[in-house]
Amino acid sequence: MRRCDTLIRNANLLDGSGTAAERMDVALSGDLVCDISPSLSYDASSTIDAHGLTLAPGFIDVHTHDDTSVIRNPGMLPKLSQGVTTVIVGNCGISAAPVQLQGEPPDPMNLLGGTDAFRYPTFAAYVAAVEAARPAVNVGALVGHTALRNNHMDRLDRTATEAEVAAMRRQLEEALACGALGLSTGLAYLSANAASTEEVVALAEPLASAGAVYTTHMRSETETILDAMHEAFEIGRLNRIPVIVSHLKCAGIANWGRSGEVLEALDAARASQHIGCDCYPYAAGSSTLDLRQVDERVKITITWSTPHPEAAGQTLAEIAAAWNTTQPEAARRLQPAGAIYHSISEEDMRRILQHPATMIGSDGLPNDPRPHPRLWGTFPRVLGRYSREEKLLSLPEAIHKMTGMPAQRFGLAKRGLIRQGYYADLVLFDPDKIIDTATFSDPVSPSKGIAGVWVNGVLSFTDQGAAGKRNGRFLSRGKTTWVQ
Repeated sequence: MRRCDTLIRNANLLDGSGTAAERMDVALSGDLVCDISPSLSYDASSTIDAHGLTLAPGFIDVHTHDDTSVIRNPGMLPKLSQGVTTVIVGNCGISAAPVQLQGEPPDPMNLLGGTDAFRYPTFAAYVAAVEAARPAVNVGALVGHTALRNNHMDRLDRTATEAEVAAMRRQLEEALACGALGLSTGLAYLSANAASTEEVVALAEPLASAGAVYTTHMRSETETILDAMHEAFEIGRLNRIPVIVSHLKCAGIANWGRSGEVLEALDAARASQHIGCDCYPYAAGSSTLDLRQVDERVKITITWSTPHPEAAGQTLAEIAAAWNTTQPEAARRLQPAGAIYHSISEEDMRRILQHPATMIGSDGLPNDPRPHPRLWGTFPRVLGRYSREEKLLSLPEAIHKMTGMPAQRFGLAKRGLIRQGYYADLVLFDPDKIIDTATFSDPVSPSKGIAGVWVNGVLSFTDQGAAGKRNGRFLSRGKTTWVQ
């Protein structure tokens, strides 16, 4: 009889392509799926009867800030516990590598940690550190535009010179040669807002020949969002590169209700370009505390503050009242700080989440002492609340947004689908019970309904918790296959 390491029997297999489930047995050998059939006979070291639970490819979190966490906290329980087997780091223009700090990390690079967190002057050094840490999840990495600006500019409130852009390009090219997935920008932040469109176009030029992607936290997600989208699409068009709009949203009360026209603009561009986006399933965002986003009509919760750590967990309104001052003045006194902004319309979020171009990304901030619940709950929330309970997405469609689509768009070779010869990144879950439990008041809480998670063939998580075996890898860029 043939041998395998693991045999999973009687699973409702959702293969990540978006097609309907089929009852299948799946055999794993080493780090690969070696066989799939309605009935398999193997002498297996471990046999698991799924009893009709759903088996899907491991979820790919396309938008994370786990750059330093995968090394400092390699167990990665916030992600592993919700079925995530791969994280993509380096988003929003901020990456752990390549970085040579000129002092304290500029905002928002401080979301990744303090000065001691930035130990990787080259991208190759970061790759080596990930491989040495052997995190519980796979890691794919983008290079941050703000990180590159920090390396080569004396100040960040201006456009880069031609010589500075050339220096940044050389570092980007080195990173691409080491397997980086692409370039990310965070043009909304003051550390990159002064960058001209021309600066980004020139910097992004090497992406085309490398087959890499451009992802962007756009220059605006509020009133001028359509202008920001046009800029992002123009950068992609001029360089003939795919564009992924990060955490697409209509932020700010004055911008609520505009998701229809925003998605129309997205679809118009998709007619002639490779354009996609990601979204998190919450009507609130989280980042550093930005005075430009302080609006007394919006609930803002402080997640951390360097000068006032006792403020974590309180709303900005409560703090301002206790200090007998205005919210903008209280925010100024709290900086540097982190915040959760309840500034998104649920209806807009739902419409964007449902759109066929949208992938799922948590945008969780693992260094926040009181994080947004999306860090622990994003993927089960989509599957439990928005697919099962609200029927916003079919289960195969939701799984595709988390698996096959991101693997193809980011060039993650032999990932994102359950196929013979593909890597055995798998999640076994109960579709009738899977749900997030993390809330804004209790954000550090694992989800329910995950029965098993395999990373490169190794069982790494069960419903009893982490299995104690970490088997993640650094994932170098493969060939992208764009899915419109």
